[in-house]
Amino acid sequence: MDENYLYDIKYERIGETEDAKERQLNWNIAFGLQAVDNLIPSKYMVKLAKENIIATKDYDIVEKEIKEYYQVENKKDINKGEKEADEVSLRIVKILNDKAFTFNYLTLKQYHNKLFENINIGIEEKYIGKFRDYNITKREPILGGKSVQYADYSMIEETLKYDFDEEAKQKYVDKSNEEKIERLCAFTSHIWQVHPFGEGNTITTALFIQKYLNSKGFNVNNELFKDNSLYFRNALVRANYSNIAEGIEEEIKYLKMFFENLLFDKNNKLDNSIMKLG
Repeated sequence: MDENYLYDIKYERIGETEDAKERQLNWNIAFGLQAVDNLIPSKYMVKLAKENIIATKDYDIVEKEIKEYYQVENKKDINKGEKEADEVSLRIVKILNDKAFTFNYLTLKQYHNKLFENINIGIEEKYIGKFRDYNITKREPILGGKSVQYADYSMIEETLKYDFDEEAKQKYVDKSNEEKIERLCAFTSHIWQVHPFGEGNTITTALFIQKYLNSKGFNVNNELFKDNSLYFRNALVRANYSNIAEGIEEEIKYLKMFFENLLFDKNNKLDNSIMKLG
C-alpha cells in the first residue's frame, strides 16, 4: 500500500448533519431545555423544525423564516416567551450540530453569547456573553422559596479556572463507572454553582456538558435532556444547597441518578417531587 495516500486526505468542512434522526434529537433537546424556564416554542417553529428534520429547509432558511415571522406579526400580539424559545432553540440546534469543541471556561462565555445575543432574557445586553459584576439570589420552588448561595462575582473567573484545571487533570479511562459519575457530577455541579451569568446559566451549563461528554467519547443518551431538563436543574439546586440549622446537607444523589441514566442506561426514576424541601 502506498503510504503517501495518507497525505492526500483533505480536511472536511463540518456542515449540517444529513442524519434525520440526529436532527430530530437536536430539536428535541433544544425544545426540552426551554422547559427549564417554562418556555414553549411556537407552533410555527415546530413546523419549521419538522421541515428541517426532513431536510426541506436548512438552518439558514429556518432562521430567515422565523425572523420574517416575527417581523410580520403585530408587535402587540407577539408572545415574548415563544419568541425567546424559538430563537434560542435554533441556536442550540446549530451548536449541537457543530462538532467543534474547546474545553475551556471561555467556551461558556462563547455559548452564552451565541445563545442569547440580541435576545431579551431579562438582563442588559452588555451582560450577554459576559460574567456578571453583581451578586445574585433566586428563590427556588424546590427549596420552599430559599436560594442556593452562588459564587461572589469577584471570584467567578478564578473559581472557573480552578474547576476547569482540576477537570483537565482527570483520566477517565482509568476510572470505574461509579468514579466517572462522581467526578462528572462534581464538575457539573461546581460550574453551575458559580452561576457566572445573570440569566441563562442552566441552559448554558447543560449545553456545555453535552458538548464536553460527546468530545470525550461518552455514549450519551441525549434524549434525557428532552424530557428531564427541569429535573436536571432541580438536581443541581439540591447538590448545592445546605442549611445546617435545619439539618439539610448538600445532596448529590439526585444528580448522580440523572448521570447514571444519561451515560450508562440506568433506569432511575427521575421524579422532581422527591427533591422538594419544606
